[in-house]
Amino acid sequence: MTKDDLRGEMGKLSLSEKILLVQDLWDSIAGDALNVSVLESQKAELDKRISSWDASPGEGSEWPEVYRRVKSSK
Repeated sequence: MTKDDLRGEMGKLSLSEKILLVQDLWDSIAGDALNVSVLESQKAELDKRISSWDASPGEGSEWPEVYRRVKSSK
């Protein structure tokens, strides 16, 4: 079945059926998440960021503050 076929079939579903489909799809994705490969460059960047945090855990901003700044800059 193609994506276009799926889109056509989704159009026939009720809202509640679409929500259940999305939940099933998300569960399927979550189940496959362990099979996602991470590039060595991505691993290196994550290690760098973790080391930076370990060295200076008080630096940076917490998410609510970052979110507030981003929203107020628009």
